Amino acid sequence: MSPLDFGDSTADCKIFVLDTNVLMHDPSALFRFHEHHIYLPMTVLEELDNAKIGVSEVARNVRQTNRFIDELLTANKDGVIDQGLPLSQFVPADEQFPCGGRLFFQTQAHEDNLPESLPGNKNDNSILSTILALREAAPSHQVVLISKDINLRIKASILGIKSEDYANDRVVDDLDLLFSGSKKLTDRFWDEHEEKIKSWQADGKTFYEVDCLNGEDWYPNQFVFLGEDFEAMVRSKTVEKFTLEVCHNYYGSRHSVWGITALNREQNFALNLLMDPDIDFVTLSGNAGTGKTLLALAAGLTQTLDQGLYREIIMTRVTIPIGEDIGFLPGSEEEKMTPWMGALMDNMEVLTGNDQHDAWEQEATNDLLRNRIKIRSLNYMRGRTFLSKYIIIDEAQNLTSKQMKTLITRSGNGTKIVCLGNLKQIDTPYLTETTSGLTYVVDRFKNWEHSGHVTLMSVERSRLADYASEML
Repeated sequence: MSPLDFGDSTADCKIFVLDTNVLMHDPSALFRFHEHHIYLPMTVLEELDNAKIGVSEVARNVRQTNRFIDELLTANKDGVIDQGLPLSQFVPADEQFPCGGRLFFQTQAHEDNLPESLPGNKNDNSILSTILALREAAPSHQVVLISKDINLRIKASILGIKSEDYANDRVVDDLDLLFSGSKKLTDRFWDEHEEKIKSWQADGKTFYEVDCLNGEDWYPNQFVFLGEDFEAMVRSKTVEKFTLEVCHNYYGSRHSVWGITALNREQNFALNLLMDPDIDFVTLSGNAGTGKTLLALAAGLTQTLDQGLYREIIMTRVTIPIGEDIGFLPGSEEEKMTPWMGALMDNMEVLTGNDQHDAWEQEATNDLLRNRIKIRSLNYMRGRTFLSKYIIIDEAQNLTSKQMKTLITRSGNGTKIVCLGNLKQIDTPYLTETTSGLTYVVDRFKNWEHSGHVTLMSVERSRLADYASEML
């Protein structure tokens, strides 16, 4: 390998070798390493070339990566490529961090210096061999492999190569730090605020205005509770005061939503968000069996058929199988999506079974509901605009942050989007609990006054499901 000119870099300046999957996941990774250098082996460029064709999210990311590299080369066409391409001259508009490093490429082949057990004709092993040669060519710099491939990181560690996962797309460092949507008040809350508290009623609702005595760091539409008797939603907050609205009671059959009642505190919180027309975006997370889909569907049916707030309900989800893929499915878009919508069908049976009708009336009801509930594929969402729709995005934990952005920006006037997911059941490769699109939107929307989030805790599906959730 010919020597590369890394300039007068400081001792703290590192060389990060990016694996292909990092750029497939986030094209802007080229610009996210601050003052450090980026190095791309020729094998990575070959893999990018092989993956650029198609309409998948990965193919689009690869093409964007290629455009970034092409614009860097164009902006530095008179420069010497061995000296690297200055990344500071081209930083995407949404990039928040300064980027002072350079982008280097593998310019010459090198001898295979791997053990015989790691043949160099495999792409991953070729990258490892390139890194070993790079360390010899740049002994004054620490060389670090960045990859989302656990196997490659294991082999790198065995060879003494420092390796790390790509962490810049993490929304939070730990899932426990993610906004839960609710908070328990201290037992002394009312005593502490007793002298400076106002209460009033308007439109049949009860409000409290309380001074911020202890620096309460609450968010719009966050829920607060104390014991079994007080549940409220934060409606507004200033530096000095915050306003609480007592939650609507959805417990008991007298307060049901399409025959569904809240069985626990979190479900009551969720129904308050789902039934509030002033809230345009709702996220519900929780284990399987906590009632996410049932609550969202019941609220959608009530507001679409009974109240007329929305024209129709649209359900969609990412199509990732748990086991082996069964291949192509026949029929129209809706017929192809039907096998993926088992949750919709199961919950429809629960909702329509609440009314005691004969077979003819039951079938008529099912036909009416099917006409107002549309099943759509994520593949055809780009470029569309949904007006006055109630959109349910199921299994949202399997979406990337970019896919989430694509879907949410489809919403037009009068549309409400509900995202459902279990962050412990992620099936998308290279996505984790801290990088999921669901985690991303929960964190990004927590400050918006027209959004809300609830983490459902209790499994209400059955005692078997509850026990399995705890023990398996």
